[in-house]
Formats: sequence, C-alpha cells, structure tokens
Amino acid sequence: MSATNFRVLPGKSSPPLDRTLLRRNVNKALMVVLLVAPGMILFLTFVLVPVVQSARYSLFDWNGFGPPTNYIGFDNYERLYEHTVFRSALKNSFTIMLLSLLVQLPIAMMLALLVGRGSLPGRRFFRALLFIPYVFSEVIVALIWWYVYHPNDGLATKIFTSFGLTPVEWLGDKDVVIYSIFLVLTWKYFGYYMILYMAGLQGVQKDLEEAARVDGANWWQVLTRITLPLMGPTIRLTIYLSVLGSFQQFVVVQTLTRGGNPFNSGHVLATYLYKFGIQRFYMGYGSAVAVVLFLITLIFSLGYQRVVLRRDFTQQSVG
Repeated sequence: MSATNFRVLPGKSSPPLDRTLLRRNVNKALMVVLLVAPGMILFLTFVLVPVVQSARYSLFDWNGFGPPTNYIGFDNYERLYEHTVFRSALKNSFTIMLLSLLVQLPIAMMLALLVGRGSLPGRRFFRALLFIPYVFSEVIVALIWWYVYHPNDGLATKIFTSFGLTPVEWLGDKDVVIYSIFLVLTWKYFGYYMILYMAGLQGVQKDLEEAARVDGANWWQVLTRITLPLMGPTIRLTIYLSVLGSFQQFVVVQTLTRGGNPFNSGHVLATYLYKFGIQRFYMGYGSAVAVVLFLITLIFSLGYQRVVLRRDFTQQSVG
C-alpha cells in the first residue's frame, strides 16, 4: 500500500505523544509514592520526630511529666561539659572504638584468613565454634562473663591463682573495668566480623594469589598487596559498623557494671544517659546526652560515607 493511500479518519486521531508520556510519568510517580510512603511514615514517626523532640527537650529543665515549660537554653550542655562522669563516659566510648579498630577487627581478619583460606583441618567446625558467641544475646554474654570475672570463684581468678599471680579486680578496679568490658565485647562480636571478612575473601580470586606466589612473592606480600587491597570494600564497611557499634553499646556494659560501677568509672555514653537522665527523671538533661551521641554518630556517618564509602558505592553502580 502506498503512502498516498494512507489517511487519518476524522475523530480517530491518536492522543499526542507528550500526553502519553505525561500519563506514564504520573503513573510511575504514584507507584514510587505508594512504595516509599510506608517506609517514610515509619522513618518520620520513629526516627526524625524523636530526634527533633529530643533536641527541643534538651533546652528545658524537664522531669518527663507534663509538657516542658522551664526553658533553660544550653544549660544542660554546660552541665555535661562540667560533669567529670560524662567526660569519663565519653572517653570510655572512644576507648572502646579505638580498641575495636586496633584489636577486634585484626583478630577477626586473622581468624577469617585462617579458617577461610588456611590449611587448618576441621575448618568448618572452627567456623561454627567461633561464630557461636555472636548468636548469644547480649544479656547472656554479660552474665557468662560476670561469673568469669567473679572476684572469688570466677574462672579468670582461678587461672591467675593457679599461676601464682595476684587476681585482678576485673570489674572492681576503675583503671581495668573498661578493658574488661572490651574483652567481653570482642568475644561477642569478633565472630560477626569474621564472617564478613570470610564473605569478602570469596571475592578474591585464588588465581591472583597463586600467580603472585609463582612470581616469587612471599605470604606477607601476597596478603598486603593482593588479598587485603581486594578486600578493601569489606574492610571499610566493617570499620564503619565497628565505630557505630562502639557508641551504641548499652546492654553488656549495663549488665556487667550494674550501672557504671565502680564509682561511675564504667560508664559509656548510653549507660550514662540511662542513669543520669532516665533513672533520675532528668529528661531534659538526658535529651542533651542523646543529642551529643546523635551528633557524634551522624557526623562520623556522613563524613565516612562521603570520604571513604563513596568510592565503593560509585564502583558498584558503575559495575
């Protein structure tokens, strides 16, 4: 049929193309709104609104009963700065964070290399055995170690006594308590990071490591120049999770120290907030602590994602 025989009947013209595209875009927008709306409602209700309310309450001298009326400005934040227990809790939180990066993650990496790529017999058994502490709840872990640290009949005390050493007051010495807590946290969480590192090892091709060995590289050179660089995204992710997790610790610390003992030297930020804010009905003061904790984690999250994790996200989207 020739083009000259082709005619458009009156009243039968198709809708304009731009109207069809507009309708499709509207339908897509409605679909996106329907899918995102439930999550956004939950986010606004349980995250954004409480954060804004906490920032508002921190400016009042409020006991939690009735609406806050006694506006005191930034006095709660001044009290935080002047309180030595708060500075100690802040120091303890940063200590746990640094020890997690310098001790906990390297231990998890070594174990992941040992049971993931090493020639250790019974590797599957050891994988399950090392991961078991992470399966336990934090309360159970804290109670187990509370008996381990018992000053009279605890396992740690008996081990020291059997070697002729003076037992350490693990939870009774203000200079030792934070390191005792960190040991418990390491025992609890290193299996989780070990599994993450083992998953990252799956993305490292063994052919590359074998080729490097054939070219004369020793095990250390293979590890530092091939294995660890290729595991970079996993390592950077575990650093991010470890830092945030260090500032969110509460259950283990609260259970072991019975509220920051000895003499309030065993507090971290979360337990300090609970004792000096919630338990004493100083909700305005506790809200100030919550705001400080939120700002610390927010600044780190935004900075770390922008500077460190941004490259990994970009590479994944390009790939």
